[in-house]
Amino acid sequence: MRALRILPLLLGLAGACRAAAPLPGDGGAYHNLFHELLGKGDAEIDAKVSAAWSQLFLGAGDTQRLFYPVAGDMAYVPDVANHDVRTEGLSYGMMICVQLDRKAEFDQIWRWAKTNLYHPAGPYSGYFAWHGDFQGRQIDAGPAPDGEEWFTTALFFAAHRWGDGSGMLDYDAQAQAILRAMLHRGEDSGGVGATSMFDAAARQVVFVPGGAGAHFTDPSYHLPFFYELWARWAAAPRDRAFCADAAKASRALFKLAADPTTGLMPDYCGFDGRPIVRRGHEDFRYDAWRTLCYPAMDYSWFNPDPWEVERSNRVLRFLAAQGPSCPDRFKLDGAPVSTDTNSPGLSAMAATAGLAADPDVARPFVGRLWDMEIPSGHFRYYNGLLYMLALLETSGRFRIIGPAPGP
Repeated sequence: MRALRILPLLLGLAGACRAAAPLPGDGGAYHNLFHELLGKGDAEIDAKVSAAWSQLFLGAGDTQRLFYPVAGDMAYVPDVANHDVRTEGLSYGMMICVQLDRKAEFDQIWRWAKTNLYHPAGPYSGYFAWHGDFQGRQIDAGPAPDGEEWFTTALFFAAHRWGDGSGMLDYDAQAQAILRAMLHRGEDSGGVGATSMFDAAARQVVFVPGGAGAHFTDPSYHLPFFYELWARWAAAPRDRAFCADAAKASRALFKLAADPTTGLMPDYCGFDGRPIVRRGHEDFRYDAWRTLCYPAMDYSWFNPDPWEVERSNRVLRFLAAQGPSCPDRFKLDGAPVSTDTNSPGLSAMAATAGLAADPDVARPFVGRLWDMEIPSGHFRYYNGLLYMLALLETSGRFRIIGPAPGP
């Protein structure tokens, strides 16, 4: 039965690789680190990606899967350990689905998110509650910008891959609406209710759109390689210009936030890159694991700055120096703040830094990802999603899905 389930996905992977062409003039090389650094063939790599999909989306419900269909042709992606559903995981799930050409599952997740977490009116109009329970009841109405960012790009990709449907499945219209809210909610509210998700002066994504959290940022929310695409696809010319500026601002923020010795970035920082001291989030913790990936992804898609190579080498050399039992959280100067070691999510993100790092620096981390067991059990949510995304990214299967070329 497992082989029968995997075969359609292998065919889908082949179709995905044909359809998801790079934009003209961009990076577009899509490095396959499993092939380039480990000598793995396409069939081996496809089988590994397919096995991860089968476990995380079709596996045992109590210990393996992260995809739970419910009534209404919907499905949610649970944070099992915290017993909730987050826009972070929903949007990651949608991105995985569109990259693998899995429209049915994409639509199920999107319906759940839009039906249960979206605010059609009120102080957060146009935004999504950042988490709810398994029944779809909102736990906290406040939004988290990373969910909206990934929703937007996944919906753009869906529009380009599958074409627009109607209503909730008019992917481009849905993406444009979320993007407009992110950029203009503060203007529309007239100072009452939520702010925009990007600071107008700094051109940077904020931690949360309201209160004190609107005055600092989270480096792991900075996605310049997505903003470059929005700068092409946003409906309004001024929004396209803003997104181009945001990409530049994020690249500048990475340089300011990364420790000059270790290369580590904090969970939270000011728009000037200085860590925000707040319950330990001035350190390199769970959010910041993703900062290993994003400068390298930016480099692999758009090659904007050789600094992204230097930083990837710097941070991977620091992690390599920790030895076989690497802690999963640090002060920015490299002092451990955790006795937990070899976290799958951290290891997965370290492998993606290899997209910009020198081959000899990257190879051990890519090898560790290849040898890693698919995350399962109580903490499979964050570890599993980062693992799945890392497989796609390091294998060259995480691609820009652009509009069909014109005549």
